[in-house]
Amino acid sequence: MAGMAIAECEMATELEQAIRNKTAQVGIVGLGYVGLPLIRAFVAAGYPTMGFDVDQGKVDRLRAGESYIGHIPSAWIADCIRDEKFVPTADMSRMGEADALLICVPTPLSESRDPDLCYVEATTRQIAETLRPGQLVVLESTTYPGTSRDVMLPILARRGLRVGEDFFLAYSPEREDPGNPDFSADGIPKVVGGIEPNSCRLAELLYQQAVVRVVSVSSCEVAEACKILENTYRSVNIAMVNELKMLCDRLGIDVWEVIEAAKTKPFGFQAFYPGPGLGGHCIPIDPFYLSWVARKHGMSTRFIELAGEINTSMPQYVVRRVMDALNESSKALRGSKVCLLGVAYKKDVDDPRESPSFALMELLQAGGAELSYNDPHIPKLPAMRHHDVPDLSSRELTAEFLAEQDCVLIATDHSAYDYDFIVRHAPLVVDTRNATKNVREGRERIRKA
Repeated sequence: MAGMAIAECEMATELEQAIRNKTAQVGIVGLGYVGLPLIRAFVAAGYPTMGFDVDQGKVDRLRAGESYIGHIPSAWIADCIRDEKFVPTADMSRMGEADALLICVPTPLSESRDPDLCYVEATTRQIAETLRPGQLVVLESTTYPGTSRDVMLPILARRGLRVGEDFFLAYSPEREDPGNPDFSADGIPKVVGGIEPNSCRLAELLYQQAVVRVVSVSSCEVAEACKILENTYRSVNIAMVNELKMLCDRLGIDVWEVIEAAKTKPFGFQAFYPGPGLGGHCIPIDPFYLSWVARKHGMSTRFIELAGEINTSMPQYVVRRVMDALNESSKALRGSKVCLLGVAYKKDVDDPRESPSFALMELLQAGGAELSYNDPHIPKLPAMRHHDVPDLSSRELTAEFLAEQDCVLIATDHSAYDYDFIVRHAPLVVDTRNATKNVREGRERIRKA
């Protein structure tokens, strides 16, 4: 589809020219871990940008030149605000000012693990209120195939504007990897699919200005399915190594050594690693979107659902390993002091979304443990949508504090941790991430989980 000529359409021609001239105003809806890096990419490409978020607190912090995401510097925010390269607002009535609106809002699961599109639908209704001829709307939020066409398009078309002629609609899945220094938003290829050819071509042209490469596909549905495939692939493979970890524990084999040996094969194998459960905004959620749409069409996705069951069961497995480790010292979980290291969903980020640490906390507290935590990136536990989070702040890892604990549980392997120091002073360390692999002294106090 690359290089396709746009059908004769005045609105498409005007928007194309504005994109090429870099006078098109780019609006990002949702200023979180996906939206803010996307703002940065378009500012770097020379476009005026607007950012929309319903959280007035976020908007106020951005206007004050303050970043709330670790890998987006406050100094950069302050410079953009001062030079008016970026205008953050909570006023959704201003959406009509943007020539392109890129939607980066959450797509969580309901309590029954069905897709919850309330944020996408609410945002689409807000856009529809101010939708004008010549606007491009692109959904980036992860969702099931058919969302753009079956959910968004009817809402946007209610006022009589025609897609492909008056306004344009496309889907381009976000691929942000928070904390990854090798891949920022502008360095990750973007997949783009449009409702019709004009929409695809305009979205493709827009992203070409800001990212390293654009991969155009034949429809929104293909682009939507692409993102779910990417993360389901990871979910299934992580489930496989999680299950292998439990088997290796039973056999007395170090699964980490097994993986290191297997990855020496130069073809046919990609290393995935076990952990205490899945976290982040994609892998724990996306496969359930795919299994839901399969059920809707009369199919079952047994492989995907089994992977989900294994991955969501890992916190229970880890807590059982903690209990076993305590039992070796003639201690029960009830009344034991347990310090959880790391509540971010992966190392060296400040992103707690869907982190398995919160499930671990619930299980440990339910078992009667006296709980504390440390995370250098998260000084206080935030409220979470699906968890009853205790009112705790990060504790300093002094020698005295570590010695007072009955168990230190490593849930996230942050680089900032001095694992030699931790093992030296803690009476028992349960390691879910192989973070202590290079520790030499005190290994008798380490248990893998």
